[in-house]
Amino acid sequence: MILPPVRDPRMVTVRRGGTLADDDHRLLALWAAECAEHVLPLVETEVPGDARPRAALAAVRGWARGEVRMMDSRAAGGHAMGAARPLRGAPRFAAYAAGQAACVPHVAEHDLGAAAYALKAVVAAAPAGAGDRERLRELAWQRAHLPDEVRDLVLEDMVRRDELCWSLFSS
Repeated sequence: MILPPVRDPRMVTVRRGGTLADDDHRLLALWAAECAEHVLPLVETEVPGDARPRAALAAVRGWARGEVRMMDSRAAGGHAMGAARPLRGAPRFAAYAAGQAACVPHVAEHDLGAAAYALKAVVAAAPAGAGDRERLRELAWQRAHLPDEVRDLVLEDMVRRDELCWSLFSS
């Protein structure tokens, strides 16, 4: 469970009673897609014929450009998570990261779901004893790719939801 029991209004769109602007919502979605795409080879190497995780990332990017409806991006996310279910380890987590990214248009807080599953994928793919080192390297990469406009919001949310996200955001 990556979503908090009490939602932070800064992560809820203005249309739904929060304070998250549409432009910032799009930036969160694009960052989540970038995090998921960074680990996508882990699933594509395992199941090269399954296009669902990559299609989910195309859908969320299309949503950010105004070309894909929210419901279609969310559905693509569900399909990517369906691709994850029969898998194990790093490929499973990488597919879940893509699914979470595609769900950001529906609920912005899925951004950290994409980031957390990407971190889980990196840890699972790491050689024995190197998981934490690889997690910290990936976390630094994720933080370096945060858009300035949402950087503080995401970093604060990482602290707030770290425990919900398997304590992967602790550095």
